[in-house]
Amino acid sequence: MPYKISGTKSETARIIILKESDWSIESNTVVSGSGAYSVEELESGVKTVIAESTSGEMLGYGNVTSEYYAPQDRGVFMGNSGNVTMDYVAISITGNATDFGDLLSAKYYICDACSNGSSGRGLLGGGNQAYIEYITIGTLGNSTTFGNTSQNRRYPSCFSNGTNDRAIWAMGWWSSTYYNVMDYVTISTTGDASDFGDAIIKAQYSTGTSNDTNNRGVFGGGATQGSSWINDINYVAINSLGNSSDFGNLSIARRSAAATSDGTNNRGVFGGGYNASFEVNIIDYITISSTSNAINFGDLTRNAWEIGATSSKTNNRGVWGGSNAKNIIDYITISSTGNATDFGDLTVGRSEVAAVSNS
Repeated sequence: MPYKISGTKSETARIIILKESDWSIESNTVVSGSGAYSVEELESGVKTVIAESTSGEMLGYGNVTSEYYAPQDRGVFMGNSGNVTMDYVAISITGNATDFGDLLSAKYYICDACSNGSSGRGLLGGGNQAYIEYITIGTLGNSTTFGNTSQNRRYPSCFSNGTNDRAIWAMGWWSSTYYNVMDYVTISTTGDASDFGDAIIKAQYSTGTSNDTNNRGVFGGGATQGSSWINDINYVAINSLGNSSDFGNLSIARRSAAATSDGTNNRGVFGGGYNASFEVNIIDYITISSTSNAINFGDLTRNAWEIGATSSKTNNRGVWGGSNAKNIIDYITISSTGNATDFGDLTVGRSEVAAVSNS
């Protein structure tokens, strides 16, 4: 669990932090200039802090108690499969997830989620109702009502342009009808969604991501009427209302994959999914700003579908969690191709998972 301490200094100094439990050095850091400083990624507990100038002069010291902080690195995995549970992890630190709070009610039929990045609000919408709810990612607690999407629909995809503050839900299914509708909201303000435009296909089980403030959203895969699996990727300019355009294709047709990206670094990755009669562990990648077909990235640690994915964006780690009532979390370094590695476990195994981060 990450913690931090804070203080003030009069000049560039070396901050040495001792753990009073065994008097070992936990951190030895040079901080520049004058004013406030903070040292993060510490264990909980009482510390002795020594501040020493670069010439060796003692500038100050004091006993402090570290306190929990929410880094711009928190990933939250949200409910589904009738489960109200939300879990969180620090994406940069492997380990098991911790309870975050509860959704307003049990969610079914794959809602999807996105956030406004470092502004810290995550949204979950769709599923077996038209509702949208939100959380403050940096603050543990239950979700709150946000508004409604334009209509009930299951299995939509969701993506956003990060701190530019717009979220879009695309496509979905309800009562034997496949939709190509796209809705949008302003993430930082509660309210109902408005019409954005139409996707070029009608499908459910698609998954989406974006290159954040570069403003392009992509969504790929899914199933059309008659359960025909597709490999299509669409894209939109998130800050401009309008219909989607063809981007290219995934390496294989599949539904119920999960996508994430390294944000402004411009790589999107699609992991897992279900192809006609079997689950897959395939990870594909694209360069979001350039239309083209996806390229093989590597494999997840297991076959998985109805899985949730998010990332630490420019810090470059992507994580996938859940699937098939399992609690496994995998991770990759998004800028480097290769197979995923075990990260830890969710607090409970579940399918139909959605995920967000405050990165």
